Amino acid sequence: MRIRELFQLGRPVFSFEFFPPKDEAGVAPLFDRIRELRKLRPDFVSVTYGAGGSTRHRTVDLVTRIQKEIGLTAMAHLTCVGHTREEIAAICARLRAAGIMNVLALRGDPPKGQTQSQAVEGGFRFASELAAFLRENFDFTLGGACYPEKHVECADAEADLANLKKKSTPASSSS
Repeated sequence: MRIRELFQLGRPVFSFEFFPPKDEAGVAPLFDRIRELRKLRPDFVSVTYGAGGSTRHRTVDLVTRIQKEIGLTAMAHLTCVGHTREEIAAICARLRAAGIMNVLALRGDPPKGQTQSQAVEGGFRFASELAAFLRENFDFTLGGACYPEKHVECADAEADLANLKKKSTPASSSS
């Protein structure tokens, strides 16, 4: 199911967010917890990309298993930090092949040891660029994130709101 359809039902939407385990030993206990939490009937679940992308290789596998084995609608977090466009396209192709229709497009935290996020050559610097790429090339329901008090790197609330609109509005639309 597409998460945007859940928000059109006119009722509260309930979800859980999971962090990928750091190693294979953590996968079975995670799935035990997800099976227990399934009883609470969340509308969907999401799986993060790990701090600085440290566990990002597990995200696609986890959302796929959650959706297929447990039967919950899953959303994959996807960050552009450290990825080229080609790598993003390959990850998205895997998600689509697995039947995942929901992606949370994020910039992501700077890699460990760095204080500022910078695009790799052939990559994206901002989540808005990632979202535009995903809209142009894939048929996902996209989510975006914002900070209630404004992003720490943003000059003011108005600029922060303008950046949020870039993530959520196709380039050809006016806002």
